[in-house]
Amino acid sequence: MTLLLPLPRSIVATHLATLALCVCTAGASAQSPADLPFAPGEKFEYSGRVHVGVSGRGTLRVDGPSQLRGTTVWTLHSDMEGKLGFLKASDRAVSWIDPERMSALRYTARERHLLAKHDDDVSIFASEKRWAAEDGGAGPLVSDAPLDELSFLYFLRTLPLADEAEEPVARHFDAARNPTVVRVVGREEIEVGAGRFRAVIVEMRVRDARRYKGEGVIRIHLSDDACRLILRLESTMPDAGKATLALTSYEGVRSTCAAKLN
Repeated sequence: MTLLLPLPRSIVATHLATLALCVCTAGASAQSPADLPFAPGEKFEYSGRVHVGVSGRGTLRVDGPSQLRGTTVWTLHSDMEGKLGFLKASDRAVSWIDPERMSALRYTARERHLLAKHDDDVSIFASEKRWAAEDGGAGPLVSDAPLDELSFLYFLRTLPLADEAEEPVARHFDAARNPTVVRVVGREEIEVGAGRFRAVIVEMRVRDARRYKGEGVIRIHLSDDACRLILRLESTMPDAGKATLALTSYEGVRSTCAAKLN
């Protein structure tokens, strides 16, 4: 997303979508679909804030299974909205993933702000080592199990996340976006609308010239249990400052969320 106006109404949806979508990473998951911490039917709801008076809300959900190019896929959805009075902005993204390989086959995004819009529609062909976009963009893949912004957020939930672990990873379909440095920075208790949880804190340094004017830092709190709930996302962007999304409710999780304290 491009910030056309230095005003909260154009900033809020940019922040909310970036928090939910803006991570990209390398190395294929060895887990089977039955071992993944998420599955079709899961849904997370969030509230967000960028500035005083600027609010937002969003959902992350998993649908499926369905078929895409002969492969059984799950569909990841991110729907984010920002609001300042009667002014609204929205960001929608969808990722079709092969849960056997934790690999993306297609990614679409639709951003609508006050005076700006941006659309993506990318098909990813892992067996052919290439990707192609509706706008004419194309390129080679650097990973056998490529990901997009949204699918990486779910891939992150599959990692062991040991204390002080740090690794540069390169799984984004666009080679220019690699690598991302993933680092576990600590563990703590955190209070969000959905309750109080023990959490593991993960920091990512991402390459995204359009959103961050270079490198950006995103911090994510995941529940420190088998659920790996996405509890909170924080990001700081040029000209916009810090924004936060916090989990307000969840349903359809496939494990017992033992990290919840109340």
